[in-house]
Amino acid sequence: MYRTGGSFHGIQLWVNLPPALKMTPPRYQSITRDALRLLTSDDGGALIRLIAGDIAGFAGPGDTHTPITYAHATLASGAQLSVPWNPAFSAMAYVMTGRGSAGPEGRPVESGQLVVFGPGDHLVVAAADRQAEPLDVLLLGGLPILAPIAHYGPFVMNTRAEILQAIDDYQAGRLGIVPADQLAPRNFA
Repeated sequence: MYRTGGSFHGIQLWVNLPPALKMTPPRYQSITRDALRLLTSDDGGALIRLIAGDIAGFAGPGDTHTPITYAHATLASGAQLSVPWNPAFSAMAYVMTGRGSAGPEGRPVESGQLVVFGPGDHLVVAAADRQAEPLDVLLLGGLPILAPIAHYGPFVMNTRAEILQAIDDYQAGRLGIVPADQLAPRNFA
């Protein structure tokens, strides 16, 4: 669709780390469509692109320092998806496009909204009936870190002193670089 001037979404995910891993050297992972694990709902109404973590015993290609699940699900008009979820994980869904509902109670959701699910072993999302575009959602979650958070701009650390150090590191160019081989143009067709 983007070839004809339609919508295109680029998502960059930064995963917060527990204090013991906070200063782990940065790394960049370019996960292309060929590397994704593709799954479908039982009725074929939803396509899941598993990026990292585990869904229903299938593993995504993303390599993370802490256990997370990260997937992009596309639901056709009227389709419903119930995904098994690790009950120890937090659980969220970010709606990129479309309208629908989330949770067993079917609360309405639409483009640009974030759903924070409560405890449970399944995530449920459904696309609204008779809509022109599919419901596109990111399914996200992981083990809660349970550590203090200090943030400023794009920096998320545990203390104000760590934030000041991160700003100093950024200004001095010590935060690493994206490898040159990952900057090459790509054909996403």
